[in-house]
Amino acid sequence: MDVVENYTGHVDPGGAAARRTLEKLTINKLSVGPMDNNAYLLVCNASRDALLIDAANDPERIEDLIGHDSNRPRLRTIVTTHQHPDHWQALGAVAGANGANTVAHALDADPLPVPPDVLVKHGDTIPVGECTLEVIHLRGHTPGSIALLYRDPSGHPHLWTGDSLFPGGVGKTTSPENFTSLIDDVSSRLFDVLPDDTWFYPGHGDDSTLGEQKPHIDEWRERGW
Repeated sequence: MDVVENYTGHVDPGGAAARRTLEKLTINKLSVGPMDNNAYLLVCNASRDALLIDAANDPERIEDLIGHDSNRPRLRTIVTTHQHPDHWQALGAVAGANGANTVAHALDADPLPVPPDVLVKHGDTIPVGECTLEVIHLRGHTPGSIALLYRDPSGHPHLWTGDSLFPGGVGKTTSPENFTSLIDDVSSRLFDVLPDDTWFYPGHGDDSTLGEQKPHIDEWRERGW
C-alpha cells in the first residue's frame, strides 16, 4: 500500500494512507468503504504493538496497511468508537485474522457483530504498547460514543473523535435532547479542558484542531446541529 509521509490530515477514498510519526507513536490514517470512513492504525514505536480505531470497511486494505512481512506491527486491539454499522463492517474479519481484542463502550456493545472483549467507560485507559489512550465518553450521537486521547509527551495532544466532532460541528443527533447532551459533552470534556493545539481525527473526512473549531461552538449551539 502507498503511504504518504507528509501528513496533512487528508486521505482520499481508495487512495494512499497517510502517516504521522511522533516520538513514541506512529499514526496511520486510511479512508475505507463507500462512506469515506477513516480507519486509524496506531503503532507503538518501541514495542511495535498496534491498535486500530474503527475497522470500518475494506478488511483487505486494512490488512495491507498493517503489512504482510515479518516487520509488521502486532495488532493487539481494535476499538469501535460507536455502534453505527459503517464503523464496524470489517471488525470480525480483521479481529479474527489478527487475534486482536475488541473494545467498545457498554452502551454501544449490543449492535456490534463481535461481542467486545473489553468494555470501557469514561476515564478508562487503553494501552498501545508503551503508550496510553484515555477514553472520553461523548453522549448524544449514540449512547456509547467514545473519543480517544493520546497525550504526546513531546508535543500537543491527539484526539480521535469518531462521529461526535467534525470540522464544522458535532455529529448528527436524532432529538434536541441528544444534541444538547452531545454539545454539552464536547464543550465540557473536550474544548474546556484540552489545549487549543489538540489535533483531532474524526470518523470521516479531514482533521482539524480544537483551537480552529472553538470559536464556532456558540454558533453550533444556536443552530441546533
